[in-house]
Amino acid sequence: MTTPLGELEVLEQAPRVAGLRRRTRETDVTVRLALDGSGEASISTGVGFYDHLLTSLAHHSLIDLTIDAGGDLDLDDHHTVEDVALVLGAALAAALGDRAGIHRFGDASVPMDEAVASAEIDVGGRPYAVIDLPFRGERIGALSTQLVEHALEAFARTAGATLHLRGTGRNDHHLAEAAIKSLARALREACAPDSRRAGVASTKGSAS
Repeated sequence: MTTPLGELEVLEQAPRVAGLRRRTRETDVTVRLALDGSGEASISTGVGFYDHLLTSLAHHSLIDLTIDAGGDLDLDDHHTVEDVALVLGAALAAALGDRAGIHRFGDASVPMDEAVASAEIDVGGRPYAVIDLPFRGERIGALSTQLVEHALEAFARTAGATLHLRGTGRNDHHLAEAAIKSLARALREACAPDSRRAGVASTKGSAS
């Protein structure tokens, strides 16, 4: 399977299920997701707080998610975090297939103590991201706060999703969690089957 990411090995392909692997000199990332799951997650990236955020994404979207990633963490966390997000987005796109029969749009706001975040998403095939998460510090555990926005942008690009996500908060941990949970809830709505729609949710008659 050749994509803008280069070669992706297809491990599994079924309606609303996808498993992909991408290997480069910097990382080796395997992602499997099932859209109609119960939020079960098995995440191993080597970056503890990133694992925590991805587990939360699965739990609140009800997407079953398995991620196994190895990377050059002796250098820093950039390549691993970015490449996991890229493959995750590609897996979501593969699981959605032609994007027919889904709601396509979703939005959610989630508070976490003093922090609150809101996400609006369109999974119709138009990649774009507007992210505004004003973190105060440089890191949350082993995860660079700069990479949170970068990962979200990478995910939106390969998922073929338009994502607007913004938040406020005094605690970076709370802000990051609220952001991911709002994305998860918006994804749950956007990817859900729409019993009243047989085709693509577009007046063009095709995705995007």
